[in-house]
Amino acid sequence: MTTTQESQSMFLQDVENNPQPSPYFDLIAAAKASGAEYWRIWNLLAFRPKAALHLARFSQEIMHEPAPISQGLRELIAAYTSSLNRCDFCMKAHAAVAAYLYGDVTLVWSAIRDLEKSALPDNEKAMLRFTHKVTLASDSISPADIAELHRAGWDDTSIYYAIAACALFNFYNRFVSANGVKPVSDEAFRRFGARMANQGYLREERSLRDALQLPRKP
Repeated sequence: MTTTQESQSMFLQDVENNPQPSPYFDLIAAAKASGAEYWRIWNLLAFRPKAALHLARFSQEIMHEPAPISQGLRELIAAYTSSLNRCDFCMKAHAAVAAYLYGDVTLVWSAIRDLEKSALPDNEKAMLRFTHKVTLASDSISPADIAELHRAGWDDTSIYYAIAACALFNFYNRFVSANGVKPVSDEAFRRFGARMANQGYLREERSLRDALQLPRKP
């Protein structure tokens, strides 16, 4: 019997059907063996594991490691950016991560759907307004936009992380949508979102590096 997820094939069949040895290959195999839902972005990452390693390490540094803006706000920036780009998979995935970190599903979705009416703190609203402009009108960013964030209490390092998170998810949104990655169930998003909130973006980096025969980090 064909499951709903199996019927939602990605656009590039050669990519979807040719995962290379990597932690993502193992995750896909385990999910298929158990009949569980899984994030089809794993197929994209498994197709070129070396590129996936670099992308995962960059994502981990920007989104998960300590920074002057909270991990929750960075994930909300990811979800908000994805909503602007109409990328349902990334929006729902990272809204789930943000909801876990904020401990408030309603707050996260209210900020995504109607920022100005949400109960998000004013300084975080200012950062999401800036995210909106970075996503949809980056060519019009000026020193005045940065000054407004400074007045909201954000320093340059915080703004750097916000720009990086927004830019990263503008990439992910196009990578995911153009390859035809579809959303999973709300329960699967909650489950994977909790895992990402706690463990981040890396999947057994040591195993992946061994599979690629890459030198270990010093």
